[in-house]
Amino acid sequence: MRSTTALRVIHEPEAGVDLAAAEQAAAQFLQALGVELTSESMSGTPGRMARAYAELFSPRPFDLTTFPNDEGYDELVLARGIPLHSVCEHHLLPFVGVAHVGYLPGERILGLSKLARVVEHFARRPQVQERLTKQVADWLAGHLHPKGVGVVIEAEHSCMTLRGVHAVGATTVTSTLLGSLREDARSRQEFFALTGVNA
Repeated sequence: MRSTTALRVIHEPEAGVDLAAAEQAAAQFLQALGVELTSESMSGTPGRMARAYAELFSPRPFDLTTFPNDEGYDELVLARGIPLHSVCEHHLLPFVGVAHVGYLPGERILGLSKLARVVEHFARRPQVQERLTKQVADWLAGHLHPKGVGVVIEAEHSCMTLRGVHAVGATTVTSTLLGSLREDARSRQEFFALTGVNA
């Protein structure tokens, strides 16, 4: 029987969510921008807006389940194309894309769905893509202790496409490599080749 280890991961906000205060603030914000809220279709918008942002900023708890690497598997494990959405902390507009997350196992291997859970955990808060990429890699390195970790995020930022420069179709690519995936050129090349990113 294989032993498993599960670490419960819960994101506790510094202060509790006050939906009533958020709804009131949303109404004041929209009114300050000249948005009329008296119509039937708009009257509930501040509440919907408050609930939507509360959801975007609240990661779901999950168990980081790991298993012994009994077979001594030492090749790359990669989850490619993990759907990603977060909110840019500079404009509070969404950015959407995919994350490619891989690791070279050490003594333990990870339940594959948990790679997506870790991405979601750090994405559900006001973010910048560079920090998000590093947080996912650092967290996996610290909790899984693999021989190497690689994270690539490709995303389109609506703060670039809907406003300002209006660079529709532009994507931003960030990467963080740790351990063998950073130090060994062949491992690094394999990781980028499997993600489909030209390094």
